[in-house]
Amino acid sequence: MTELLLQALETERGGQKIYAAALKAVQNDDLRDEWQKYLEETRGHEEILTRVFEQLGLDLETESPGRSVVAHQGAALVDAIEMAINDASPAAAELVAAECVVLAETKDHQNWELIGRVAGRGGASAKVLQQAYEAVEQQEDHHLYHTKGWARELWLQSLDIPAVLPPPEEQKDVETAIGAARAEKARKDYL
Repeated sequence: MTELLLQALETERGGQKIYAAALKAVQNDDLRDEWQKYLEETRGHEEILTRVFEQLGLDLETESPGRSVVAHQGAALVDAIEMAINDASPAAAELVAAECVVLAETKDHQNWELIGRVAGRGGASAKVLQQAYEAVEQQEDHHLYHTKGWARELWLQSLDIPAVLPPPEEQKDVETAIGAARAEKARKDYL
């Protein structure tokens, strides 16, 4: 459990850097607003995890091999966004940023899903973890499913295929994988 929490904390810290870089690349005003909101929520997720560490008597700065890998991956995603900003068209840089956010949010979403499962096992830490999970879970769903929709539609736009912007996931305010799949399937209704 400690390893999961260390990786989750590092993911939230790295996520803030990824969103800051992505906001430099964003071209679409709706996406900019979305990512600015997600950046603020990610800051809140770090605060929630900080309280979890305090309540469980864990050291926030403990290093682990897994945490180091997560930090490396986050830095690599920031580097990729910055490379795209410097070397690609603004539209291509925005697309790279969206893909990098999806990659980061996939890990982040999984961390919180696992925290919820650990809480569901019971035990001494269950109440603390459950409260944290309930405070964050819905936001994590939005971050992942909505940004996946943005990335798909930005790709379609780049391929000169009609795109739905903002994507159906955003318009339908999806909160589940099933909802995201239904929104994607219904995208033709928005064209």
